[in-house]
Amino acid sequence: MKSVAIRHDWTIDEVEKLFDMSFNDLLFKAHCIHRQQFNPNEVQISTLLSIKTGACPEDCSYCPQSVRYDTGVEKEPLMAVDAVIEQASRAKEQGATRFCMGAAWRSPKDKDLDQVIQMVEGVKALGMETCLTLGMLKKEQSEKLKEAGLDYYNHNIDSSEEFYDKIITTRKFDQRMDTLKNVQDAGINVCSGGIVGMGESVRDRAGMLLALANLEQHPGSVPINALVQVKGTPLHGIEKIDDLAFVRTIAVARIMMPKSMVRLSAGRNEMSDSTQAMCFFAGANSIFYGEKLLTTSNPEENKDMALFSKLGLSAMPHRH
Repeated sequence: MKSVAIRHDWTIDEVEKLFDMSFNDLLFKAHCIHRQQFNPNEVQISTLLSIKTGACPEDCSYCPQSVRYDTGVEKEPLMAVDAVIEQASRAKEQGATRFCMGAAWRSPKDKDLDQVIQMVEGVKALGMETCLTLGMLKKEQSEKLKEAGLDYYNHNIDSSEEFYDKIITTRKFDQRMDTLKNVQDAGINVCSGGIVGMGESVRDRAGMLLALANLEQHPGSVPINALVQVKGTPLHGIEKIDDLAFVRTIAVARIMMPKSMVRLSAGRNEMSDSTQAMCFFAGANSIFYGEKLLTTSNPEENKDMALFSKLGLSAMPHRH
């Protein structure tokens, strides 16, 4: 396998040049890198469970879980540990190798963390990779989760630093980066990506990928989400991102972060089979599987399996 240079010194102009390439050249370049690093016909399957839904104090303009918007999302308490393990067990039976647990918090309280740690330990015992997304983490909390055996921590940077405050005002971009640093310093893999289709420019998409690729260590997983518009949120009714512009974002992510899992994340429900097929060709090799993605719907499992069958794709086995 030819080794590919892992860079952490991208400039915004270089990234914009990638976005400006002719579509065929960009896809060819991304696919060649993808093929060097991975089996191009295997896709890693993750399942996401909301372990505590709603009533988040943040004002992220895209999110139905914010306490500030009336989106019909009910507030629910933190789930019981055994109920979470049961869901993980079901996900494993359906081929998922990673189980992600999300809680709508700005940052977790230490007493809540103890309960979440029991969930991590229970899911690990099933032989699955574990991932959490709980908001901002302090250094000590990150270390505690590492001790519990957490594999991945998801904390998306959402967009570029420049566009960030147009989406969220309740916290700063730097605070996102601080959490990523705390997690990486504790020795946990970072899962971090963003959302496109929020009215940002191509330069903002480039800036988002630049911030991720120039981290000291590339994220292990990079979820690229297409905005799912939810009635009641400020971004409802905005012009949707063009499918080909979305595929370009996947391709550029693959070129900049060759060894990362690039996850085709939210918004897949609204994508045609052809668009998803192009995303897999462009370097996406991970999906969220299951009907619900926190609070927005995801393609039903059998629809995914039908697509895999059409494309000759198979689920990536668990990597020990």
